[in-house]
Amino acid sequence: MWYSIVQTARLNGLDISKYLSYIFSLLEQRKDVDVEAYLPWNSEVKESCAVAN
Repeated sequence: MWYSIVQTARLNGLDISKYLSYIFSLLEQRKDVDVEAYLPWNSEVKESCAVAN
């Protein structure tokens, strides 16, 4: 499961550590969000976790 999450994030051009921190912070805050908010192709996720060039 973790491998799949990491690879999907990588394929979507995300910094893996930023992405994992981002989704864990959402879980910590217990925000009532749709599962779409956690997915690597979500526009907010891409803005927050993109790999720096």
